[in-house]
Amino acid sequence: MIPLVHDLSDETVVVFGGGPVGARKARRFAREARTVVVSPAFADRDFGDAELVRAAPAPDEVPDWVERFAPALVVAATDDDAVNDAVVAAARDAGALVNRADRSGERDAGSVVVPATVEDGDVSVAITTGGASPALSKHLRERVEAELAGAGEMAALTAELRAELKASDRSPAERRDAIRAVVRDPSVWKALRTGDANPRREVARVIRDTQRGDS
Repeated sequence: MIPLVHDLSDETVVVFGGGPVGARKARRFAREARTVVVSPAFADRDFGDAELVRAAPAPDEVPDWVERFAPALVVAATDDDAVNDAVVAAARDAGALVNRADRSGERDAGSVVVPATVEDGDVSVAITTGGASPALSKHLRERVEAELAGAGEMAALTAELRAELKASDRSPAERRDAIRAVVRDPSVWKALRTGDANPRREVARVIRDTQRGDS
């Protein structure tokens, strides 16, 4: 499986299953897309902003539900193997991606795994074990969270810096070296994370140092 980033803006995700797993999936996708959860009952969990539809479609009725919502992604998260099988088949027939939450390991074509994610501004890190060990994904996510602090602000800062340097008379190699030096400088990171210093002042210092190194 190859990790990809998929834009679900203006798309629909349908989750079959209202248990704890379905609730977790719904919370994740409802932040990015219209999300509909179809289930005969719903666990006492947070489903985010997902739409909850109380229904218990039989396996032969699942294709009609998929066709009704025309989703980009379908999640099979029920406790009924036959229904989950029907969800996967209907999603594939409809050309939608499918996430089967009750199985790990080998996957069919068109299947996706929902990774554990850490986000800071526009910076995202996704961790997946291919569905083999969600516990490990969660543990690694917790370790990465501390390292990612300030990354969103660093991305915004260096985007501005790239534009400024591009408008200068610096060569592409000089611009590249300056950006790399800023990204790797501990003082810039500390300024972004703590606010004890002015990040822009630290950036100016780093760039001056790179100029001295070039001369």
